[in-house]
Amino acid sequence: MTKTIKDQAISQTSPSPHHSATVSAPVFGIVVGEHSGDTLGAGLMTSLMCVYPNAKFIGIGGPKMESLGFESLFDMDELSVMGIFEVLGRLKRLFHVKDCLAEQFIENKPDVFIGIDAPDFNLRLERQLKKKGIKTVHYVSPSVWAWREKRIFKIEAATDMVLSLLPFEKDFYDKYEVPCTFVGHPLADDIPLSSDKIEARHTLDLPLDKKILALMPGSRGGELSRLSAPFLLSASQLLEQDPQLHFVVPMISEKRTEQFNLLKNKIAPNLPVTIITNKTQQVMAASDCLLMASGTVTLEAALVKRPMVICYKFNTFTYHMFKGLVKLEWFSLPNLLANKTLVPELLQGKVTVDNIVPLVRERLYQDQTSLEDEYMNIHIALKQNASKEAARAVMDLMSK
Repeated sequence: MTKTIKDQAISQTSPSPHHSATVSAPVFGIVVGEHSGDTLGAGLMTSLMCVYPNAKFIGIGGPKMESLGFESLFDMDELSVMGIFEVLGRLKRLFHVKDCLAEQFIENKPDVFIGIDAPDFNLRLERQLKKKGIKTVHYVSPSVWAWREKRIFKIEAATDMVLSLLPFEKDFYDKYEVPCTFVGHPLADDIPLSSDKIEARHTLDLPLDKKILALMPGSRGGELSRLSAPFLLSASQLLEQDPQLHFVVPMISEKRTEQFNLLKNKIAPNLPVTIITNKTQQVMAASDCLLMASGTVTLEAALVKRPMVICYKFNTFTYHMFKGLVKLEWFSLPNLLANKTLVPELLQGKVTVDNIVPLVRERLYQDQTSLEDEYMNIHIALKQNASKEAARAVMDLMSK
């Protein structure tokens, strides 16, 4: 007897064909808080829908998830807040959103709830739901291996399973006997092992005969406001040293594009830049070097295999509150994954033009072959068909 497409999807995606028979049209509660979470959520939804084509997905999602039929009860930007000072200013609203979601999910129990990243928000919600007998998954481990290690017990209390994107995270959870599944990183699956620079420039209509530096001051409003000035001023100095240098700025949304333009008009109104919206990966592929904010995008840059200089500036209050708690030698994902310094990092007061310019020049004009080899090792280690493995882990939990 010939298998149907659905039967094939079940055998390929789930550990057991009984998943589909057990829950024919399950409901998945999902909450994401930023664009990287939206990408993870969309990948997970796609894999789950291979087995459960009539599944319902509800909670907070981004545009990629909504395009797949996700029902968002609140805008994703509600949760896009970083830093103690920033969170305090919106605490009342965040608690309101959490309480509304908890009421919705407790009254209409999903088969499983999946909090994607946004740990300060999602872990609180997950703990509340778990107490009511709802199975909970946290997708993307908080950085408990970096600081406040004892948070792992709060994670254990809030979740039935953690899905980790990075291999060293599972080792940490195993040490404490907290359920964790390493699924790999979807970016490593989606990004080709080789990204063609010339092809990307043709696609974006960028010059083929010039060095290109991408300025990437962040996807959140706060980090964009703090990093735009040192990035633009550094670009101005680099242009003086090489008048042929071309600058491109990828923006995640029209809202961030507008914010960046306002800042640029104040800081460096005469600096020529090409702003491109919603094509960050193509911009990175087209570039010779990236000057960028820390975050998931640095991993994307490593997988695209481009040299980078990574910077980050917290709100001053937040930085002084937590600088003594962090115990890692590095804060960027490429360095953490390699367990050595692959790319330069500048944090807080070190994010200055005097520090940025020579680091960028070195990476623009010197051979980077050995760096590309290191990037390839990272890529292969993370290429695990993550969305499929995450869906498998979720279905395993549902069947218990």
